[in-house]
Amino acid sequence: MDSRYLRSLITTIEQGSIAEAARAENLTAAAISQRIQALERELGFPLLSRLAHTARPTEACLNLLPRARHIVSEVALLAGDIDPKGLTGTIKIGAISTAMTGMLPTVLRQLRQNAPNLKPGIVPGTSRSLYQAVLDDEIDAAILVAPAFELPKSLQMRNIRAESLVLLSRYAPQGDIPATLQSRPYLRYDPNAWGGRFAEKYLKDQGLELGAMCDLDGLETIAMLVADDVGVSLVPHWPGLEKLAHECVITRIPDPGYARKLVLLSKLQHPRPSILELLSQAFAIKL
Repeated sequence: MDSRYLRSLITTIEQGSIAEAARAENLTAAAISQRIQALERELGFPLLSRLAHTARPTEACLNLLPRARHIVSEVALLAGDIDPKGLTGTIKIGAISTAMTGMLPTVLRQLRQNAPNLKPGIVPGTSRSLYQAVLDDEIDAAILVAPAFELPKSLQMRNIRAESLVLLSRYAPQGDIPATLQSRPYLRYDPNAWGGRFAEKYLKDQGLELGAMCDLDGLETIAMLVADDVGVSLVPHWPGLEKLAHECVITRIPDPGYARKLVLLSKLQHPRPSILELLSQAFAIKL
């Protein structure tokens, strides 16, 4: 059995369709289909339920999925076994959107310089989804907002940075921050997002009850709307905010209690601890 076929099956399940899996693996949809059909012939039962443009795992497929993931993971570790430094192979890094553009490019350059035989794969997502992906061993590590709950003993997190809460407005505030928030339409950083709770805490502490014009989880979208003078917002001061909203005014809220904390989350026991350590060092150098 070719482990690449198992990897294509796993990618199809993660992406939700053969077409998306083909794009993720840089193959044709026909090649992905052929790989999965070969697995079905060898195993003797269907692995996917195809409906319209989607592909869902069958019950039998779900039963073998944990072992398939383990096999693919073990095969990916083979290249690193002959490297005495343990810096050869692949690593899947999850990242929230602001980390993807704000800090990850420099970190990836640092990794390439210090570990040229390491092949990082980047997985975008929300803090909630990336947390679950680390827990389920779908990715090796994730850059996300520190969870508000206690971690299971199987996980560890390392602090990356604290991002101050700021008022983002198109023009300089007229009066103090609460007055400005009350005078303009409020674009709310979704309070259900892990990072959105800090803005909500500030409003509550200030006794402000604002009718949000809309709730948005995408901080880049909020910045662009503020730049177009649609409204004002409370957002974390992430790297790259000035570049995206260079015509806006950023007013910092000095209280560190409202800062969004970013962490590097991973399993406590990882088969390639030297790679995780190098990743952690890359963030330390960057920040």
